[in-house]
Amino acid sequence: MSKKNLEISAFNLAKGKELKGDDYFAYKQLDDITIAVVCDGVGSAKAGAKAAQRTVEFLINSLKNRPISWSMEKSILHFIENINHILYMESQQEYESVEYVTTLALVVIEGNRLYGANVGDSRIYLKRDGKLTQLSNDHSMSEENMEHILTAAIGLEESVTPYYFENNISCNDRLLLCSDGLYNELNEDELKEGIDINASFLVKKASKKHNDLLPDDTTAIVIKVKELDPRLHYKQKSLKIQESYKKGEVIDGYMLLKPLAQHKRVWLCSKRGQNYVIKFAPAEATDDPKLLDLFVKEVWNAKRLKAGFFVKAVVPNNRTHRYYIMQYIDGVELKEKIKKRPISVDSGIELAKFMLKMAQFLIRQDLVHGDIKPENIMIYERKEKEAFKFVDFGSITEAYSDVSRAGTPSYLAPERFSGEPITEQSEIFAIGVTLYEALTGKLPYGETEPFQTPTFKPAKRPSSLNPKVPKWLDSIIMKAIEIDPKRRYTHYSNMLYELNNPQKVAPYFAKEETLLTKNPLTVCRVALVLSLLANFAFLVFG
Repeated sequence: MSKKNLEISAFNLAKGKELKGDDYFAYKQLDDITIAVVCDGVGSAKAGAKAAQRTVEFLINSLKNRPISWSMEKSILHFIENINHILYMESQQEYESVEYVTTLALVVIEGNRLYGANVGDSRIYLKRDGKLTQLSNDHSMSEENMEHILTAAIGLEESVTPYYFENNISCNDRLLLCSDGLYNELNEDELKEGIDINASFLVKKASKKHNDLLPDDTTAIVIKVKELDPRLHYKQKSLKIQESYKKGEVIDGYMLLKPLAQHKRVWLCSKRGQNYVIKFAPAEATDDPKLLDLFVKEVWNAKRLKAGFFVKAVVPNNRTHRYYIMQYIDGVELKEKIKKRPISVDSGIELAKFMLKMAQFLIRQDLVHGDIKPENIMIYERKEKEAFKFVDFGSITEAYSDVSRAGTPSYLAPERFSGEPITEQSEIFAIGVTLYEALTGKLPYGETEPFQTPTFKPAKRPSSLNPKVPKWLDSIIMKAIEIDPKRRYTHYSNMLYELNNPQKVAPYFAKEETLLTKNPLTVCRVALVLSLLANFAFLVFG
């Protein structure tokens, strides 16, 4: 579920005057799932705090990279069993007794489905229609005054049986994950009130009851469901995905004329005398849920992103196959055009502004394009001037997404190869590389093959390859493709401002550039002075 559909808050306070307690928590919002975990390290165990941290980090990383073929239930139960076994064995090796011990409360939201599990007495609550329900099950003694004694915990025994549950979620649901330090201090009415506010309110309310000297570590994560993911509507439809499509075939009234891509999933088509572009889901999406999710996401983005930067797209209500329809642009890929010759400087400036404004449009919706490159830009004539359109929706994703090396390697910023998320700065790098290539016909750092980790050597200045590039534009491009993100533009607006105000652009040089390149006049003056001094010395002492 998208970040826009959920609002998450989390807060923790240690007991008494302690600066750090035994609780540990984290949550992770990915493009397809949201994971939240609370662990309460058992205080009587020597390594309770370490066990809590290890369990949280292990489960989030494991679920983030779970095998595609595994169900969510299998993934959750398998990974809980794994971390339980690891901690139990490490306890025996290091202490010869059980010391890596912690409770666990875990939820995963995927689409409109809620999955959860708990071990021990950390709890999971759901508030719906004004009613608060405990979804988890306490693993503790039921006898009076014995409730604090756990009957199960992570790392307590060699094997563990978590309490597992799943259900659908609804709009306006509220979820609370918490350690026993919270629900032991707040009654049901107080929990119901606080869950509508945030995690900080709940924990601080409990703390105030003890003059900010809590008797136990206290942790809460609150998840508010603002709306259900609208992409579910597209995913749940029963639509055909053919192994292949052929010329002359008619799909829902659209006649296929010719393939526009090698994989033959994108076609020029016609309906009632009008040309369109039709894009089908990949054949592998039939058996690969992840590929299906990606195509559904692409369809959703194509439908909702209504702006002049993109080709118009529609999703027919009566379609029988999994596809969407795009406007046909009578133009040429920017990549194909620059293979023949670079575009003019004036067109390059307009291209740069176009890419930056498109990126600004997306970032206002917490999105990034993810694959800016000449192949994804059409250049065509509009009112006797060159104009541009982005024709790809498949890579658009949430800003700061951890999508590994998603994108085209030759346009990826150096930090992306070390696992950094997509940011404005990494998108600026791709914009800079695209502009560099459009004006010179060359890639600044050469061609990078898939799965290759390149070595970034200093790039030549664009003006050295195309003398028509003015010095101020030279500097803008060099700053945009800077290898070190600290020296690159921070925001789209910074680069756009300089494009609109060339007289304010300061000369920009890479760290590796020589003094002669940076300030040739000064070098010449110094050389002249040194030459005069040498001649004088020769006359006097020679």
